[in-house]
Amino acid sequence: MMGREAARTTKGSPVELNRSFQKMAMAGSGVMKMEGLAITEWKDIPVELLMRILSLVDDRTVIMASGVCSGWRDAICFGLTHLCLSWCKNNMNNLVLSLAPKFTKLQTLILRQDKPQLEDNSVKAIANYCHELQDLDLSKSFKLSDRSLYALADGCPNLMKLNISGCTSFNEDGLAYLTSFCRKLKVLNLCGCVKAASDNALQAIGRNCNQLQSLNLGWCDNISDSGVMSLAYGCPDLRTLDLCGCVLITDESVVALANRCVHLRSLGLYYCRNITDRAMYSLAQSGVKNKPEMWKLSSVKRRKGKPDEEGLRSLNISQCTALTPSAVQAVCDTFPALHTCSGRHSLVMSGCLNLTSVHCACIFRSHHAFPHTAH
Repeated sequence: MMGREAARTTKGSPVELNRSFQKMAMAGSGVMKMEGLAITEWKDIPVELLMRILSLVDDRTVIMASGVCSGWRDAICFGLTHLCLSWCKNNMNNLVLSLAPKFTKLQTLILRQDKPQLEDNSVKAIANYCHELQDLDLSKSFKLSDRSLYALADGCPNLMKLNISGCTSFNEDGLAYLTSFCRKLKVLNLCGCVKAASDNALQAIGRNCNQLQSLNLGWCDNISDSGVMSLAYGCPDLRTLDLCGCVLITDESVVALANRCVHLRSLGLYYCRNITDRAMYSLAQSGVKNKPEMWKLSSVKRRKGKPDEEGLRSLNISQCTALTPSAVQAVCDTFPALHTCSGRHSLVMSGCLNLTSVHCACIFRSHHAFPHTAH
């Protein structure tokens, strides 16, 4: 049985449907006028126009519209590719169980929760019916177990983005199994998944997910150099890596990333207190070594009208108290997109009082633009 809120949401009374039509009509008034149609009741809306109007309203209204009639239901279920249920504060699990068999063409599904609602049976339903899913957000789903990961591995092999941050019940075996089937993953958020994000799991990711571009390992404090080095060697296309709070890693991890992941643009090392100047100099040297290639890629992108995105653009070394100004300045000088100036701060050094002398190129340009005058 569905919960009352889920039942109201998916079925709806005539009064609620009329209110939804009025809301849809207001949102789609421009579309209706453009089509030259005179529509006074929701039953009169053609399917093509319905889908265009539904793209302008919230997902709750879309779900309600799917309960109007079989024609609308079929059209919406076949045409809907993106759905967010984060607004559902109660009975999300039952709502997912009722919707998964209908919305089989979903490519993006956002199930972020303020309080844990989802259970393994709802994720299994998603895996059984939504085989085209590419982007799934299950963050803060504390109730889920490895059974959910096994189901996703078997049913959703096209996953490219997966957010399971805060899912503290997952284990390394489930995550390793998932990566052996979901080999197209490009974005993976494991922040706070302390039991799942182990060195063994990172070795599996390195073996299976060579297209990975973004990985968040924040506060996964069981990770050591062996796991990060496996990532560096197996995922050379990494662009964003968050290792904040991974207190066991040392310079070896950063050296491996600098040498192997030449496209790295964002690196988080907050509270990684075993990081020393050797790590910083390795980043700087990698930037110098790869500059000809970066310039070539940047030139191609500019000709195509795309922004220049090569080179390190964000670095968080807050609380890395062993670092010295000369090493960090070398990184800052190598990568001009790293800023310490007010309002930009892409080089974050809070808690490192010994690094106050490190500055980006902006301060020097400002100094030359407004030279001090003698009194």
